Amino acid sequence: MPAPAEHARHQAGLDTLRALAIGLVFMYHYMVFVSREPTFGWLSDVGWVGVDLFFVLSGYLITDGLLRGGVAGRRLALGAFYARRILRTWPVFWVVLAAYFLWPDALGGRTPPPLWRFLTFTQNWNLPTGTAFSHAWSLCIEEQFYALLPLAVLGGGWLARRRGWGVGTAWAGMALLLATGVGTRAWLWQRYGLEAQGQLELYYRWVYYGSASRFDEFLPGVALALLQHRHPATWQRLMGPGGRWLLPAALAACAAMGYGVIAGFYIDGYGYGGFMSIAGYSLIAWSFGLLLAAALRPGSWLQRTRVPGAAWLAAVSYPLYLSHKPVAHWLATQGGPALAASPGLRLGLITLACAAMATLLHHAVERPALRWRQRRWPSQFQALGPSMTSAAERKPSTAAGRPQ
Repeated sequence: MPAPAEHARHQAGLDTLRALAIGLVFMYHYMVFVSREPTFGWLSDVGWVGVDLFFVLSGYLITDGLLRGGVAGRRLALGAFYARRILRTWPVFWVVLAAYFLWPDALGGRTPPPLWRFLTFTQNWNLPTGTAFSHAWSLCIEEQFYALLPLAVLGGGWLARRRGWGVGTAWAGMALLLATGVGTRAWLWQRYGLEAQGQLELYYRWVYYGSASRFDEFLPGVALALLQHRHPATWQRLMGPGGRWLLPAALAACAAMGYGVIAGFYIDGYGYGGFMSIAGYSLIAWSFGLLLAAALRPGSWLQRTRVPGAAWLAAVSYPLYLSHKPVAHWLATQGGPALAASPGLRLGLITLACAAMATLLHHAVERPALRWRQRRWPSQFQALGPSMTSAAERKPSTAAGRPQ
């Protein structure tokens, strides 16, 4: 569910990563809510990390758009930024949310939290597992990030102008946030992570769904954008021949963290693994940060290879994320004995139905909202005037296969 950037280009590497993220999430949720077994093998077991990849992508794309305008000498229009974000994420969310409140039993899960929790994007705080539309927890954390990041960027700019604080302050702030995330998870794991403590049901409420426990996963993307725009010489070396190591290093790191998820996330008779609970979330995100850097590097395999179907999947990834669970649950429970007796038919039918619903929401809700946004708020920066605005800046922008 990444986000945005005024300048963002359509890049094959970003398409691939967004398609990978939503594919992983779908495989995990299919196991948890439909088949009750790892239908896709180990990919089902590790599929929940697709959300972590979305967080990293959002961290980069949002920060990249904000910093790129600042480097060009443009001033952020805070109201326009929030208006553009609202029109990007809220319309499809409202449609799916309305469906859950109209038909909570048919779409799966227990009674959803109060409506105001969804409308204020605080649904993820102390969220019990199994409630209807529980997967909106990650959107809540993203919306909290969208609300805070531009304020941090504006505050950093003010400190640079008035106090002379340099870019080192931003790096120090990110280091502090990283340490806060790790420290918070360490404290929470000791309270809720072990079977001997008898409070495992609270692990998901405060560690997995918790804002304080997951916020540091945006940092790898933020760091890449900061490196790109505040350390251009270093960035150019990284994107040049000297960065050939990025892709193999990223694949090795992702493989190591995948093994960690399978072997050490939950240990029978013990509880949630201490290493994976405390450091693992951060390390997963930084592994994906390496993968994102490799995808951004010109000439890399990820950058030059257009995976068939990835551009389309990237374009519908947001409505697919929001709608795939209710569609899958409804078909799995209403499909009858024939569908239950044929796992292959059930998988094919549910996959096609989820794809169809995502495509419908994309064309009927998402794209009209984006067109209206482009007419009303074509930029998140203060207007420079017609004579000073390039034709490229006046065109709708796309990133990872869809307008942002």
